[in-house]
Amino acid sequence: MEKDSQLKPRTKQLGLRTIRLVESLPKTVTAQAISRQLVRSALSVGANYRAACRARSRADFVSKMGIVEEEADETLYWLEMLVEAGLIRDNLLAPLMKEAKEITAMVVASIKTARIRAK
Repeated sequence: MEKDSQLKPRTKQLGLRTIRLVESLPKTVTAQAISRQLVRSALSVGANYRAACRARSRADFVSKMGIVEEEADETLYWLEMLVEAGLIRDNLLAPLMKEAKEITAMVVASIKTARIRAK
């Protein structure tokens, strides 16, 4: 399976940066609820990418990368919720949101390439 050497460290860093962000958020009920979902999805991006790298077939790779895509997009959703709920200023989250978007785009491109090569 095609393994992008950039994605492993980037997905891990997404998770680590998210952990640091969540630790800095207020301890309100809303912030904590969003934080739990955000941490779960952000950490899932890296974990599922690692699983995709160990896929047994191209179809397995595509399936697992689909999960990575979903989790990366969900991470972006929770980051947007933090901004829209007024829990953090958008300029502080802009770099992390940009990274989540780039990872999502890279994953989508990888899925498309794998599907084309499967034909």
